[in-house]
Amino acid sequence: MAKFQVRFNSDKCKGCELCRAFCPKGIIVMSTAINSKGYSPASISDQEACVGCQSCALVCPDGAIEIYKEETSE
Repeated sequence: MAKFQVRFNSDKCKGCELCRAFCPKGIIVMSTAINSKGYSPASISDQEACVGCQSCALVCPDGAIEIYKEETSE
């Protein structure tokens, strides 16, 4: 069974929320912290629920999201 890791480069994120709108699982949230550019960057609320569809990464205009597949031995 595969698990997925979503990594956000918060300094690249401008808080446009496109990733949040396109996430089929609804697990992307906007941070309450402010990044170096003055925006509230995206983050993930439930890493385990990610299905690795890559919708968030594909729609991100700034390339701030990367998805990694981790093989598990389950």
